[in-house]
Amino acid sequence: MEEMKDKICLITGANSGIGKVTARELAKRGAHVIMLCRNEEKAEKAKEDILKVCGHDRVDIVLADMASTRQIREAAVYINQHYPRIDILNNNAGLIMGNKRKTTEDGFEMTFGVNHLAPFLLTHLLMDQLKASPQGSILNVSSEAHRYAKLDFQNVQYEKGYGGLKAYCLSKLCNILFTRELSKRLRGSHIVTNALHPGAVASNFGRDASSLFGVVIQLSKPFMISEKEGAETSIYLATSKEANKANGLYFKNKKPIQPSKAALSDHNAKRLWEISEELLQIHFDPQVKVSVQKV
Repeated sequence: MEEMKDKICLITGANSGIGKVTARELAKRGAHVIMLCRNEEKAEKAKEDILKVCGHDRVDIVLADMASTRQIREAAVYINQHYPRIDILNNNAGLIMGNKRKTTEDGFEMTFGVNHLAPFLLTHLLMDQLKASPQGSILNVSSEAHRYAKLDFQNVQYEKGYGGLKAYCLSKLCNILFTRELSKRLRGSHIVTNALHPGAVASNFGRDASSLFGVVIQLSKPFMISEKEGAETSIYLATSKEANKANGLYFKNKKPIQPSKAALSDHNAKRLWEISEELLQIHFDPQVKVSVQKV
């Protein structure tokens, strides 16, 4: 299985769950896999497992905590210096928190910061590497939970009325809005971007949701799909020639489906982009060369 042997694939949150399965399956197909992970010990163990089955040694680890813009920037500097291009960027890392509001080291609400602002920033910083690919692809892991999101641009970080599940649903809506706006701004380039729902996966996801929702997740695990099944749509979008013709879509079970009305709003997508730029203090124009400097 060498159909991916010329591809360099970067996967965030690749040390567990569907991220690890995606990394393993792409590596088995011959891809050079970069695992962007927070926990070095878990990442090394996951890498060891992948190397046992992939038949080559092109599996690397880059460490960064998605709750730190400083670490994301440092990782991007390293990646831009050490790799000639990125063919596939899989923004997979995500979390769900409990009902006590927490913030990142930059002061962002944790769920919004990790699930939306982190991939927004990372994609911006790696855009030149994606442009260097003959066929770049950006995959953003969203969720059907986006359909329950309440979007209030005056309260995207839930300074008022915070709830762990509410913040998670909103972040997943943001993933789709980001994907749709990015696809428009990349129009005319050779890069495509799509969002996807992996399914209700029986993994360690949600273990930190110290709320009723966290209990529900644990009780629901016998009815959930496996991590391998959950990774199938990510793997399909990374490997399928038909998927390379899709752009700005939302996939479930390897097929494009219509997301919520809020996710289809061009106004919402543009406004979220502007707010994200303001919060991160960046100007993200995918058509312009990015200057990534050491921080």
